[in-house]
Amino acid sequence: MERLGKSLAFMGRIVLAVFLVYCLGFLVFATTLPHRPASVPRADAIVTLTGGDSRLETAVHLLEQGNARRLLITGVHPSITKPEIKQIASGGHRFDCCADLDFAAEDTRENAAEAAGWMRAHKFRSLILVTANYHMPRSLAEFSADMPKVKLVPYPVEPEGIDFARWWRNPHAVRLLHAEYAKYLASLVLDRFVSRDTGAGHHRS
Repeated sequence: MERLGKSLAFMGRIVLAVFLVYCLGFLVFATTLPHRPASVPRADAIVTLTGGDSRLETAVHLLEQGNARRLLITGVHPSITKPEIKQIASGGHRFDCCADLDFAAEDTRENAAEAAGWMRAHKFRSLILVTANYHMPRSLAEFSADMPKVKLVPYPVEPEGIDFARWWRNPHAVRLLHAEYAKYLASLVLDRFVSRDTGAGHHRS
């Protein structure tokens, strides 16, 4: 019984240590979200992941302003057409010629794989990555794993209605950040133990 009690106490200390490390990691994650740069350098390409948070509008604006030669919108629903996206995102003439749509990706890992294939096909070496600020750490991890030699320029978009400076006061923000933190940790584990497959992709101009 004494040996069992010591074993349980040891396991309890391990669980407590893991829990404390997890909580500390979450605090670091939540308080160090990336901010939009004051100025955006030019890059070969822009890649944005579909979702809310004005991602499309931001990425299309950067393209129209000439910050890159071409744009990839990855994770587009098959029922959405390019003219519809152009209208939603207020695209112009550069959108017509220089924007590609990826309909294959269904998650961030697949977004990165499809973007890697697209980057190789165009021989691009740098990209501006547009996604939500809370989603940027995981996206950078996935994109870096698939494109280790590509220069990644993060351009985070902050969702409206959430004060990330005081996230602990907002239950919705806490849930959002915690869910994303868990996915971020899972992506690090997958990148460590699961091989990646970066195909050619399925893109439409």
